[in-house]
Amino acid sequence: MADEPIDEPTSKTGSKTGNASYGASDITVLEGLEAVRLRPGMYIGSTGIRGLHHLVWEIVDNSVDEALAGHATTVDVTIHPDNSVTVADDGRGIPVATMEKEGKSALEVVLTVLHAGGKFGDGGGYKVSGGLHGVGSSVVNALSTTLDAEVKRDGFVHNQSYDRGKPRSPIKQGAATKEHGTKITFAPDPEIFEDITFDWAILETRLRETSFLTKGLRINLKDERGEGKEATFHAEGGIADFVTHLNSAKETMGRKVVYFEGESSEGSVEIAMQWNTTYQESVHSFANNINTHEGGSHLSGFRSALTRTINAWARTNGELKEKDVNLSGEDVREGLTAVISAKLTNPQFEGQTKTKLGNPGIESFVQKVVNE
Repeated sequence: MADEPIDEPTSKTGSKTGNASYGASDITVLEGLEAVRLRPGMYIGSTGIRGLHHLVWEIVDNSVDEALAGHATTVDVTIHPDNSVTVADDGRGIPVATMEKEGKSALEVVLTVLHAGGKFGDGGGYKVSGGLHGVGSSVVNALSTTLDAEVKRDGFVHNQSYDRGKPRSPIKQGAATKEHGTKITFAPDPEIFEDITFDWAILETRLRETSFLTKGLRINLKDERGEGKEATFHAEGGIADFVTHLNSAKETMGRKVVYFEGESSEGSVEIAMQWNTTYQESVHSFANNINTHEGGSHLSGFRSALTRTINAWARTNGELKEKDVNLSGEDVREGLTAVISAKLTNPQFEGQTKTKLGNPGIESFVQKVVNE
């Protein structure tokens, strides 16, 4: 008896779904930075105004990392008339030597390979790095029509230019120099972004915030469009200056901002606070310079420890009698302006927008710092 034919499986719609319709030839492999250009939202969140400005943050964060590591003091951000942007720093300069395994310069690897850079691994890069996505300069390169890199390092100026993520030529060594630093100029691709017009106010707010969170760093912002604008952000007092800035239009209680800090194996935390005569709480929390709008373990640790510490002080000093109930957290934080800034080796972000710190050990660490 001849074997009966075996029916091919069918889908819910009744169509044939045999192997012939889906084979190895149907698998697409995207080379290099093609995936970034195909699905930019996966890497920068959106192709709207937020994603556009994220390009600037990626490059600026690299410069700030140099400052956090003690190797840079100044970052210059310039918006050109054509809406291209230059970010320059006086750090060590991106390495330019050839990487043996990749067969190309370290600069080219950083600008063409996802997640390549000093933020990853346990080498001599960065113990703490800023930025939320951390996808690196390569994504900026992929989403720009042109990108020009100038590195001053090892006694020479080194240059390399790119078109939509692809190098025009190998890195070129130029004139001798005693200076050091990195300068990146990029032009956002109008084929990718809905609008390539940068917003001064967005840049100004974020860069001012970054200067407060990176004590001593000077950030110069210049807009060459229209009539032009310039601003410089520099906070020798760090987050203590941040609190002073936030309270500038309010009547404060006490002349000085209270500041304290602590370190642990996971990183460090700084806290600055001052009360004012309003009834509103204004507490801002950050992790690796990212504004954690949804709070997280560092904020909850601060709030619980502050309530406990204030109540203990009030009872010790007779402000609260035995018959009195403890002050609530809302009572303690009424009129409080505070900034909590955690710098962590391995921050864990949670929440829909990834702006909630989830490191479990940080809560008890912050509590200890506040209690002491």
